[in-house]
Amino acid sequence: MIIALFLNVYQMFMSLFNNYSLKQYLKFTLLLMALAIGLFSLYYTNTMVKKLSLEERKKISQWAEAYEMINKADSIDELNIYLKIIESNTTIPVILTDATGILNHRNIDSSASKNEKTLNAYYESIKTKNEPIKIKIADNDYQYVYYDDSTTLKQLKRYPFYQLGIVGLFIVVSYFAFSYSRKSEQNQVWVGLARETAHQLGTPMSSLMAWVDLMELDPSHANPETYTEMRKDLDRLKVITDRFSKIGSRPILKIHDVAQVLENAIQYMQIRSADTVIYDFKEPNETCTAILNIPLFEWVIENLCKNAIDAMDGKGTISFHIRQRNKVVVIDISDTGKGMPKALFKRVFKPGFTTKQRGWGLGLSLVKRIVENYHKGHIYVKESIPNKRTTFRIILKHIEEK
Repeated sequence: MIIALFLNVYQMFMSLFNNYSLKQYLKFTLLLMALAIGLFSLYYTNTMVKKLSLEERKKISQWAEAYEMINKADSIDELNIYLKIIESNTTIPVILTDATGILNHRNIDSSASKNEKTLNAYYESIKTKNEPIKIKIADNDYQYVYYDDSTTLKQLKRYPFYQLGIVGLFIVVSYFAFSYSRKSEQNQVWVGLARETAHQLGTPMSSLMAWVDLMELDPSHANPETYTEMRKDLDRLKVITDRFSKIGSRPILKIHDVAQVLENAIQYMQIRSADTVIYDFKEPNETCTAILNIPLFEWVIENLCKNAIDAMDGKGTISFHIRQRNKVVVIDISDTGKGMPKALFKRVFKPGFTTKQRGWGLGLSLVKRIVENYHKGHIYVKESIPNKRTTFRIILKHIEEK
């Protein structure tokens, strides 16, 4: 019956799984595991209770038989044997009765045994628990043995409910811990996005303000070159706005030459980096095409470059290696920074994780979201050698250009 119930619960959850995301699968899987543990505990304990109950019935039967044989003992030795059997029962409560009422009792709480009213009430409560054992004293003269479950058996019967309570508490605690963790992660993402927005908008806005101040101080600076630079800053603001507008929505993906998109992003970063940062990029021998959203993918490259510059303390080489392998496009981005321990390979992509004192730990989290959620690719730390190099690898599905 319990196994059938478990199978029904399992089928119910599996039918629900078809409508939920991976995170919801995980929550339901944990809940299903907790239920499985509880149901198995009930099944196992129920089996043990039945076995112990049969053992206690057997002991009481032997006790009743010994009580019956006392009056038939032929010798003192035989009598002593029966008395030892009777005295050996130290755990199972027993009440001996006849037609007139209670004759004797054993292993009953002292407070109940001293009070006749309480003893009778206890006797009435156990009369229907277990089938009484009949003892024949003489012709048409019988006594009856009524017995209750031992303390051990009672505790064993209650144990599954304690365990289910603990499992339930575990589920509740896990749920609140998961919810708190998710809310905390979401808060970190929102805070990070706000700061990233301010950071992204700050540079072109400062540049525009500087150009305006310069023209106000000296109108002769209002020349075509100035307007061209201001137009670049406005275009940059448009790109930033376009990027943030795509967060949370499904971006439009088109087939592009990955090497060309990568080169454009590198050129943008190269102009805005110090001369101590060297960008090493070589065109691949073959055309590597994939479906991309250019503004978002350029954001990925920019964030990885900024991360590399921070790891190198603003001095070193960032290398880019792109190639087509089987049905995927592989991009390796390496820096000559201080590296990281292997234990951090996965943690660096979590929102809020940062090794910088003034960082907010959103750059690599956004990178992972853009590559994996939007472009259906994969990004991970391929290798990291302390004080030598760190390599991030991006894998995109290769799409032939029509």
